[in-house]
Amino acid sequence: MLNFFLTWILIAVSLVITAQLVVGFDINSFPDALVTAAVLGLVNAIIKPVIKFLTLPLTFVTFGLFLLVINAVMILLVANLVPNAFMINSFWAAFVGAIILSLVSGVLGWITGIGR
Repeated sequence: MLNFFLTWILIAVSLVITAQLVVGFDINSFPDALVTAAVLGLVNAIIKPVIKFLTLPLTFVTFGLFLLVINAVMILLVANLVPNAFMINSFWAAFVGAIILSLVSGVLGWITGIGR
């Protein structure tokens, strides 16, 4: 259970860092980042597997690169679900933000050992 909460905080910190690095990827405060991280986790657990299954042929044809588009769409969906806490200005901000968010959370997870 402790690992769950530490992972949640790690993703929230990753969201704040990503918001500092990507133009058009905005988060208001750390409590908003915590809410956004929780919603992102739910979206990734419930909706993302369905979308990945439905787009499997396209993902196969693009050698998996379409997964980057799916990640950006999930970020846009989260921004629409928590509009006062998390704002995305464009698809490209979501696309770049999804890539940076993955990298930042991966590096922070590696440094802290959380999520292994």
